[in-house]
Amino acid sequence: MDPTAKDEMQPSLPPGPEWPEQERAEQLARGAALKWASGIFYRPEQLARLGQYRSREVQRTRSLEARIKSVVQSYLEGVKTGVWQLAQALEAVQGAREALGQARGLLRGMAKAVQTLEPLREQVVQHKQLQALSQLLPRLRAVPAAVVHTQTLIDAHRLLEAYVSLRELEQLQEETWASLGSLELPVFEGLGPLAEALGQAVEAAVGAAGQLAREDPALLVAAVRVAEVEAGRTTPLEQGPRDWRQRCLRALEEGLERAHFGTPLLPGPGALAGWLEALRVALPAELATAEALIAPCCPPHYKVVRLWAHTLHGGLRRCLQQFLEGPELGASDAFTLLHWALHVYLGPEMMGSLELGPEADVSQLEPLLTLENIEQLEATFVSKVRASVVQWLQKALEGEVAEWGREREPDTDPSGFYHSPMPAIVLQILEENIRVTSLVSESLQRRVHGMALSELGAFLRSFNDALIRFSRDHLRGEAVVPHYVSYLLAALNHQSALSSSVSVLQPKGVVSGALAPVEAALDELQRRICRLVLEALLLELQPLFATLPSRRWLSSPELLNNVCERTARFCRNFWRVRNPAFQVLLAETERAVVLQYLCALMQGRLVCRGADERNQAAERMQQDATQLRDLFLDLGLEESAHCAPVLLTLRKLLNLHDPTMLGLEVASLRQQFPDVSEEHVSALLDLRGDVSREQRQAALSSLQDGSQPSPRAGRRALFSLVPAPTPSPSSCLFSGSCA
Repeated sequence: MDPTAKDEMQPSLPPGPEWPEQERAEQLARGAALKWASGIFYRPEQLARLGQYRSREVQRTRSLEARIKSVVQSYLEGVKTGVWQLAQALEAVQGAREALGQARGLLRGMAKAVQTLEPLREQVVQHKQLQALSQLLPRLRAVPAAVVHTQTLIDAHRLLEAYVSLRELEQLQEETWASLGSLELPVFEGLGPLAEALGQAVEAAVGAAGQLAREDPALLVAAVRVAEVEAGRTTPLEQGPRDWRQRCLRALEEGLERAHFGTPLLPGPGALAGWLEALRVALPAELATAEALIAPCCPPHYKVVRLWAHTLHGGLRRCLQQFLEGPELGASDAFTLLHWALHVYLGPEMMGSLELGPEADVSQLEPLLTLENIEQLEATFVSKVRASVVQWLQKALEGEVAEWGREREPDTDPSGFYHSPMPAIVLQILEENIRVTSLVSESLQRRVHGMALSELGAFLRSFNDALIRFSRDHLRGEAVVPHYVSYLLAALNHQSALSSSVSVLQPKGVVSGALAPVEAALDELQRRICRLVLEALLLELQPLFATLPSRRWLSSPELLNNVCERTARFCRNFWRVRNPAFQVLLAETERAVVLQYLCALMQGRLVCRGADERNQAAERMQQDATQLRDLFLDLGLEESAHCAPVLLTLRKLLNLHDPTMLGLEVASLRQQFPDVSEEHVSALLDLRGDVSREQRQAALSSLQDGSQPSPRAGRRALFSLVPAPTPSPSSCLFSGSCA
């Protein structure tokens, strides 16, 4: 195009509005210029160069104006070019709009022509379908026979051939669908049930994998191959997916659980041990079969050994959960199940076997019994064992009590000690139950250990109560026993046997203080038996001590001789008691005799009339102390346990010639026996018969002087067990037993 014409076509631009900031820019420029000029020409010598500055600024101004003019001219040319291009584009768009309008009109005319051709199109489609059907007709006629043949192959367990025949029929069906436009022909209605029958046959064969691996591995391999081929096939949209691989895996699991944990196989009451023993043999054999025979018949991704191990474990776990939700187990079944689940199942004979390779992955198995199951079984076992132990201990106690009324003395062992099998039976019952639980777990052992100690404590209390009833009936005359004391001594031997052997009930790892309640009960039982023996002794001695002290006692040793004779006769069978109970019983007996002697002294039956009688009383007390000492030394009591030396101390109080020195003797008595009271000292001073009121007061005041002395180590209280006499000597009567 001619540049002149081009310029004529370009529209002229209207003058634009002034720059809104122009005025402000000018003001800023003027201000900056003035500031610069004032700085430059501030000094007079600079004015001479004013002409140079002016010409320089004029040149700079012209240069800036030229540059601005060039930029504006370039911008205006670009705008003109853009406007011209927009005008050209507008013309092109208008032309395209006209062309599209013409095309729309042509299309409307063609749509009417197409509607007239629709019947012809339908005729063409029908012709094509009839042509395809005529070509497929020979094959379609053979479909019913092929379906029957395929079913025959399925029934004959020829699964691979049946699958090939089924796939040929399905491919024919797919070709028919493609040719006839997804038209469903009645001849193919039997393919769905036929495929399902083949799937069930494959599932049944895989479900009996354990049997087929031994008898017909080819059938198992064929079933697995059919499932795998079907899993790798692309399923058409018209046909739903047949997940035969998952059905095979489920069949493997269900067949395995049904073979070992089916409802008819669950054990009945009392048959749990046999059922678990059968599983102990069957499950490892099943795993060995899976590894040796079934795994080679299946693809590696089936992980047959892991599947077998986890399926057997899961089935057993559910079976045990179901079993535990039923009726409560007996003690034997609860123990058997705990031991089997915690030790046998995880032991080297089963899941812990070294023959199981890593493919079994047994480390990922859940616990066979949950913590709640273990708690339930342990509680059941302990409760059942407790009931049995209570029954056994009761029978042992009843058998022992029944022997107490016999006409003959208790049985003895070869050493001559009174003996009964009862302590051994009791400890054996408890110890066996504790020991056997160590085969299961520490928690069960702790539970049974606590139960055993609790029941042993209850047994000791029952034994104690039985002894009290036995003594009460004998002393009241309701059931006189010929050998009453002998059976009490035999009971003391039973206590000694239990006390010396109770440590067998202490398993390793249990705190030592666990036996403290039982040991306390045994100590209480020992004290009870000793009290019952001493009560029988005191019944014989009290009539003799009723005449002591007296004038007859001063002049003759006959009274204490009688006491010693009866005591010796009473204690003649003490040697049949084993140590240390023998020493304890002798010490308690000597102590009881000395206490009875002190009780008699405190009753105020005798008041010495002079120094001669005081000397006689002191001499008699010395002889009595010596006689008692000799008696119990002969009986076997260790000399360090004697209490009779207290009489020698009291003798000094009577033998003192100067009453003014009584305070020293009383203080010495208090040092040796801190439990002596003013009433006891006053009664002894009354026995002297020569102590004035002031001397008595001075002697008693020595009890209050100084701090209270502490009891000597190893020395038990004496005077605190002696009833304190009344203040008046004339009414100082014996008021009860001092034992």
